Amino acid sequence: MLEIRFHTFTKGSFLVSIKTIAIADLKIGMFLLEFNDSKQKIAVKKPGRVPNDKVIGKLAGDGIVEVTVDFSRSTFTTKIEPASWKRDKSKLVAFDNEIMRAHRLLKESKATVNKMLENVFADQVVDIEPLNKAADDIVESLSNNSDALHSLSALRTKDAYLAEHSLNVGVLLASFARYLGWTRDEQAQLIVGGIVHDIGKTRVDLEILNKPSRLEPHEFEHMKLHQVHSKSLLNEIEDLTQMSREVSTMHHEKLDGTGYPLGLKGEQLSEVGRMSSIVDIYDALTASRCYKKAMSPAAALKIMMGLSGHHLDEDLLKAFILCIGFYPVGSLVELSNNLLGLVWESNEDDMKKPIIKTFYNTQYKKYYEVKMIDLANSNLSIKRGVGPFEYGIDIDAYRYQPVG
Repeated sequence: MLEIRFHTFTKGSFLVSIKTIAIADLKIGMFLLEFNDSKQKIAVKKPGRVPNDKVIGKLAGDGIVEVTVDFSRSTFTTKIEPASWKRDKSKLVAFDNEIMRAHRLLKESKATVNKMLENVFADQVVDIEPLNKAADDIVESLSNNSDALHSLSALRTKDAYLAEHSLNVGVLLASFARYLGWTRDEQAQLIVGGIVHDIGKTRVDLEILNKPSRLEPHEFEHMKLHQVHSKSLLNEIEDLTQMSREVSTMHHEKLDGTGYPLGLKGEQLSEVGRMSSIVDIYDALTASRCYKKAMSPAAALKIMMGLSGHHLDEDLLKAFILCIGFYPVGSLVELSNNLLGLVWESNEDDMKKPIIKTFYNTQYKKYYEVKMIDLANSNLSIKRGVGPFEYGIDIDAYRYQPVG
């Protein structure tokens, strides 16, 4: 898989996007600036785009091991190739055990995020170590059994959107990166990036931030300033990595250049930025706000597919859908026998046949005894995805039931 996680920085009035990559990752259309034959760097006499595979073969034959590319002047399409892995279920921590750990972890992580936000509100220094610790613990839980954490991530507390959205963006980004084959360290950096991605909203007028209706044009312009505030606040966090910063600085940018704050376009958006915009929109659509009810994942993804190609990266969006599944763990579904339940555990062999935790009958509108149904060993099927408020019932009580 070609990595396009390149660095972006400003030189004069121009945005520069430069990355040194292995010769094996060089593609037709990339704009070459420099060669490296392992002994020295050699500037290209006439910088330009790679015209064909013959040039790439000649460079490799001449002993070139790395090349420096300006992605802002490159013209190529990136094919997303998710990591070809499946979980070895024999090595996973038992779901019932990991969900107990995940419940404690989410509680502790939310407290960490809230503490960070309190410090920012109070103009106090943000200590990155607690954020790194939370990120490492989340990566560990995802590695143990990712279904456990995802089954609880839809738990929302009223009036706690900013903290929970930030944490959920981090968790989803880490899962997405894991699906694409990124390292555990990179996953952790993305979690930290998710935690701080909306840090600038601490400087937004609370009446606008919490307005229970559509924002007026001037109010939206004020809301957009949170990206400007984020940049200065991020600069005050010592040891924050570039990858974590890009989650924050690019999650409102769009491929066609109509996003903000910089109006980045095309290859000016790094892979981290493209992934972040996808995850941010998905979590925002599937969460309840003071002015709207949560959408079902299916409804949210349908809207997002309409944004692919011009706002969102089409290949990455398809990969994200495959990553979370047709019916994501933690989402609500109705079965062919009218039972309503939560998607409890995924099934990598057949995404349409996960394990469902049922508790309600939609035909008779009454609660039933909780029952686990493994669709892989049942004649039942999923009829449809359901919005969390469609039947006016409390489903959060069924997301986690402590043992003993």
